[in-house]
Amino acid sequence: MQISNNLRHLRRLRNHSQEQLAEHLKISRARIGAYEEGRSEPPIELLIAISDYFHLSIDALVRGDLSKTEPDALIQVGRNRILFPITVDEKGNDFIELIPIKAVAGYMRGYADPEYIEDLPRMNLPFVPVGKHRAFPIKGDSMPPLQDGSFVVGKFVEDLKDIKDGNTYVILTKDEGLIYKRVYRDKFKADTLMLHSDNPKYLPYPIKINDTLEIWEFTCSMNTKDYKPEELNHTSILDMLKKLQVQVE
Repeated sequence: MQISNNLRHLRRLRNHSQEQLAEHLKISRARIGAYEEGRSEPPIELLIAISDYFHLSIDALVRGDLSKTEPDALIQVGRNRILFPITVDEKGNDFIELIPIKAVAGYMRGYADPEYIEDLPRMNLPFVPVGKHRAFPIKGDSMPPLQDGSFVVGKFVEDLKDIKDGNTYVILTKDEGLIYKRVYRDKFKADTLMLHSDNPKYLPYPIKINDTLEIWEFTCSMNTKDYKPEELNHTSILDMLKKLQVQVE
């Protein structure tokens, strides 16, 4: 597990001594030293306490290498996300990571893992507005004119209060994985979002906010209907995305 290196890294980001962190966690300094040196591993109860204190997922604490993630992404995050790994170029500008169609299932497991995000294909789009963006493949025919295999570039939603009724979003959910829908707030249930398809043959359905892992607001899209399947590979998709113009609804 990465917990020893991650615990030391997070403690130093907070400018805490081992004594200070031990006091916050209500354990001895010797235990902190043992965990950081890899001589012992914290029990689940303490992992939960560490997770709560640093506002990070347990999965990220034990699996990811947090030293490869930007400090601001670890400490200053939105309410609906506890870890947000990002990749930047040599000038500090955010890359747009591309989630390949074959990697969608892996994204469910790796969305909070800095090493997974670092290995994704990435690009820069000079016309994309301010904010963190990512490109996602679309499945099915529920959101015409986008067809199966098209891509949507979305802006990460840090605060659920920023969700606008009637706008379209890519949503990572615990049960369904990645979905792209038009979103409305439930007028009677504050903890629920209503997901609508633009294709009338699909009925709206609710989803609990607590079941969402990430939400990305539509910025622009690429419809692949004019391309043959053999033409769609990582390189061609990145080239096509670079030629996109912002689509304003």
